[in-house]
Amino acid sequence: MNALRADRTGAGSVSGITGLILAGGQGRRMGGVDKGLRVLRGKPMVAWVLERFAPQVDEILINANQNHEQYARFGHAVISDEIGGFAGPLAGLERGLARARHELIASVPCDSPFLPEHLVKNLRGALTAHNAQLAVAKTGDQPHPVFCLCRRELHAHLRAFLGDGGRKIDAWYASLKVVEVSFDDEPESFSNINTEDELRRVECNRS
Repeated sequence: MNALRADRTGAGSVSGITGLILAGGQGRRMGGVDKGLRVLRGKPMVAWVLERFAPQVDEILINANQNHEQYARFGHAVISDEIGGFAGPLAGLERGLARARHELIASVPCDSPFLPEHLVKNLRGALTAHNAQLAVAKTGDQPHPVFCLCRRELHAHLRAFLGDGGRKIDAWYASLKVVEVSFDDEPESFSNINTEDELRRVECNRS
């Protein structure tokens, strides 16, 4: 993978991009609760994600495998994995690539309510500059693989990977031309909330 320092040119919508919120997990570390619908400071976590993510893209899809009616109330299309059994984020990304109206797809998880407001802009700049197939956010030496921007043309490739039994996101990324985009000045923006203890800490500490 290539790595670079992302520029800091501010937030704003980047045209021609579909945004995919990945909310298709079981929430096992939170006792089986659907994390995207777990309330944080008076509203579901997915609502916090939408607040920051929707202005950056032209279309929103929500990948969910349960509680479809609740997610539909946010006013965006809800899509489910084609593969059963909560197969992981790649199964959600595959459906996003299949349904997206635009050539580029940005994905984020439903449990990271403080994602950067310039995430998509910086990922797209790197994707274009490096002629990459996929751009992924990183802080320090830690990539954040579900915070990514990829090309819709990868759909057939991902579908074949899943069809062969592949499920690990790192293994699929290793088969692509990937550029890593540094967000070292805001690592807290990629914090996700996986447990009730983490949720309580955020409730107490985040202003």
